[in-house]
Amino acid sequence: MKALGIILTILGLIASIIFAVQVSQNSETFNFLGIQIGVSSANWTPLIVSGLVFVAGIIIWIAAGSRPGK
Repeated sequence: MKALGIILTILGLIASIIFAVQVSQNSETFNFLGIQIGVSSANWTPLIVSGLVFVAGIIIWIAAGSRPGK
């Protein structure tokens, strides 16, 4: 189980970084009364899912490491 937690943590972290870059590139800016306003037109679902996979991996990793019969 510890290996599964490590794998999920690494995959979740890599996916979060990739999707965060995509979300930041899919934003549009415009000026309104001299203020620059950014509007995101990105799909946030992959970023949220990859963040959940990252957190689940950490939880599994910690739970597997704290078992008395490691």
